Amino acid sequence: MNSKTILLIEDDPSSAALTKRALERARISNSLVVAEDGLDALDYLYGTGAYAGRDITDQPVVTLMDLKLPKIPGIELLRKIREDPRSKRIPVVVLTSSNEEQDIAASYDLGINSYIRKPVDFSQFANVVEQIGLYWLLLNEPPPPKNERSRGT
Repeated sequence: MNSKTILLIEDDPSSAALTKRALERARISNSLVVAEDGLDALDYLYGTGAYAGRDITDQPVVTLMDLKLPKIPGIELLRKIREDPRSKRIPVVVLTSSNEEQDIAASYDLGINSYIRKPVDFSQFANVVEQIGLYWLLLNEPPPPKNERSRGT
């Protein structure tokens, strides 16, 4: 059974805390897992490293990710997520301060579901996070789980 976990991939502790606060303010009580870098995110998704033994069939209902990440940069992380059949269907929302055209284009080329520039003002940021949560947790119909017979389709 899917726990409807939100995966936040964010290396800045204050941004992660703001996101958590915004989710709480919106009364979104889903479990929030914070990965502080790209490698930590892959460990969570694939049940390796610190997450060894985690049930990887219980994937996040949505992943919110920054692009400027240590260890594995955001664009490379997106590539790895989309290339692996175990994670290619996970909804990914880029939530970043970057408004660089090449970041936006590369992110969409790698199959993200949405690209949102972080507002600087907390109340605007909280509103954005609330709207993301309401959409992905209540309105969006998630993809069906991959089964062994589908072979990457």
